[in-house]
Amino acid sequence: MIYLDNHATTRVAPEVLQAMLPYFTEDFGNAASVNHAFGWRAAAAVEKAREQIAQRLNCPADWIVFTSGATEANNLAIKGVALSRSPASRKTTHVITNAAEHHSVLDVAKRLHRNGVDVTLLPVDRFGQVDPQQVADAIKPETVLVSVMLANNEVGTLNPIEEIGKICREREVLLHCDAVQALGKLPIDLSQRPVDLLSLTAHKLHGPKGIGALIVRRDRRRIPIEPLFDGGGHEHHLRSGTLPVPLIVGFGAACELAADMTAVADRMVLLRDRLWQKLQTALNSLSLNGHPTERLPNNLNISVAGVDGEALMTSLKNIAVSSGSACSTAEPEPSHVLRAMGVSESLSRASLRFGLSRYTTEAEIGAAAQEVIAVVKRLRGATATT
Repeated sequence: MIYLDNHATTRVAPEVLQAMLPYFTEDFGNAASVNHAFGWRAAAAVEKAREQIAQRLNCPADWIVFTSGATEANNLAIKGVALSRSPASRKTTHVITNAAEHHSVLDVAKRLHRNGVDVTLLPVDRFGQVDPQQVADAIKPETVLVSVMLANNEVGTLNPIEEIGKICREREVLLHCDAVQALGKLPIDLSQRPVDLLSLTAHKLHGPKGIGALIVRRDRRRIPIEPLFDGGGHEHHLRSGTLPVPLIVGFGAACELAADMTAVADRMVLLRDRLWQKLQTALNSLSLNGHPTERLPNNLNISVAGVDGEALMTSLKNIAVSSGSACSTAEPEPSHVLRAMGVSESLSRASLRFGLSRYTTEAEIGAAAQEVIAVVKRLRGATATT
């Protein structure tokens, strides 16, 4: 079975697993236990991981707030900022996002809207990009937050975050960015990027599931955030709960492993482009979804005309791919991202998302291309004879 669904999740790297193991068995202390060596060692491991993650982002370690994953980080950022306003002023609170965001942003925006918060949902262009000018035009005096992802999880398109961030800075509006798919594949330099809140997770870059982070900028004005739940006041009083030390250690180790991301990204681009070339050479009526150049190095999202989407997915027996976000596979609807880009319903359903990783091989790309080509030709032939 060839695994090409690395946008959904990645295998834990051997180096990451080895770093985690002692904190399940030998150094199993609670990082909040300040009275003995077990707690001290756990706390030291957490701070080391915090430094490793901060190094990958070029930001101070105390900006990092650990969460259970990116869904929680997105919720904490958006709800936290909106709900930090007094109940009386929430009726005039305004939040901006866009139609191609992950459901953990879109569904938060919907809930806020149901609770009286004014929400603007911007469109995206045919590549899935947000227009900075539309962001500027949508900002009102009541706007408190703009949320735009760095890299789209379905089509890989990169958004012009620098331009959007500059606009937000000029208008004194906070910018939140879901950077889940970009971490470990693209440089993220928070000393240069004008982002106030950044959501991350470990399991997209060969770390463990169940651990993420919200980066909260602290070098400018204080960012008001209402915690999602109360407890012991951990993580700057923003995320109470016992820290999962082994997972945090794994997150740090995964970021350390990503130090070679430029070389890995260059290799993934070569393999991705080779896959696309093989498919285009053998098959007609294929279309690329997402921006042709401003995209993640490991993403290839295509639509296949002339085949039934469900039949296409079920016929690929030896390749693990997807037709959209792993967080929406329970929903039978076509990709909301592709539909927002103007892709027809039939082509949205007949889409394939290939996600490569540092472990993807040239032989796997060749075998995957052969299977996709054979399946599409068979399905098109069956359609032609009926």
